[in-house]
Amino acid sequence: MTTPFIVSTEVSAALAAGSPVVALESTIISHGLPRPRNHEAAKEFERILRDAGVTPATIAVLDGVPRIGLDADGVRRIAEEDLAKASVRDLPVLAATGASGATTVAATAHLASLAGVRVFATGGLGGVHRGASHTFDESADLSTLAVTPVTVVSAGVKSVLDIAATLERLETLSVPVVGFRTTVFPSFWLTESAHELDWSVDSAAQVAAIMRSQDALGHGQGIVVANPIPREQQWDPTEHDRVLSEALAAADAAGIHGKAVTPFLLGFIVTASEGRSLEVNLDLARNNVRLAAEIAIEWALGARA
Repeated sequence: MTTPFIVSTEVSAALAAGSPVVALESTIISHGLPRPRNHEAAKEFERILRDAGVTPATIAVLDGVPRIGLDADGVRRIAEEDLAKASVRDLPVLAATGASGATTVAATAHLASLAGVRVFATGGLGGVHRGASHTFDESADLSTLAVTPVTVVSAGVKSVLDIAATLERLETLSVPVVGFRTTVFPSFWLTESAHELDWSVDSAAQVAAIMRSQDALGHGQGIVVANPIPREQQWDPTEHDRVLSEALAAADAAGIHGKAVTPFLLGFIVTASEGRSLEVNLDLARNNVRLAAEIAIEWALGARA
């Protein structure tokens, strides 16, 4: 039987040495950013980690093989090729058919955990969609984190989702949510939402301590670190509210539903904001990668102690 996934030589060596490693998803590159900005961003995210002394583990499925850590050609492929958007349920299908796919937060967390990578940086977490009481539309990110011991650094969830319901689901699934230097849950493009958090931490070392305590207590869940974009970098709230309202109305008028809703809304928002939302997206992703690097370093230091 062939190995079901491949860990790159670089990532394998770092894990064996107890050095810090951070997982990066590929969907943000293949589906979340326009070409060629997406390739530049993918290389930049990895460079931020390397400059901090952390090994990047960008994750994707290429030619049917889940890969934890991509070489330069792999990074190019996720940026330039038209890849399927792959969640956890799609991994065996891609493997059996030899197809390629960009991994979502759920699939990235799952594969990172299989490889022993404990820290993961993304832009925004998936969540419960608006109207989910009728559609039952909820991201697999939530249920996956309920059984996957990976710490995910995100700028909350996109404001196109139902933030209140998302936080309720995370509570039900016993996934801890801690704000990084904030007591208010962020809403991706904006520093704050209307929802307060029960827990807040002031340092990466505290996050690593929570991870160790969770392991000691036998919990198998992940941890969500809510890392708000700095206020001076957030999207103008007035413009955000206007564009979001227009996007929701346009989706309703066009009869968009199911899996097509979020891509439609995000595409509409980028166009209507004349690219301003995209620049905020990149800023918050960089911010999350930097924090994930700090957490991974603290986690590695604790493992060596």
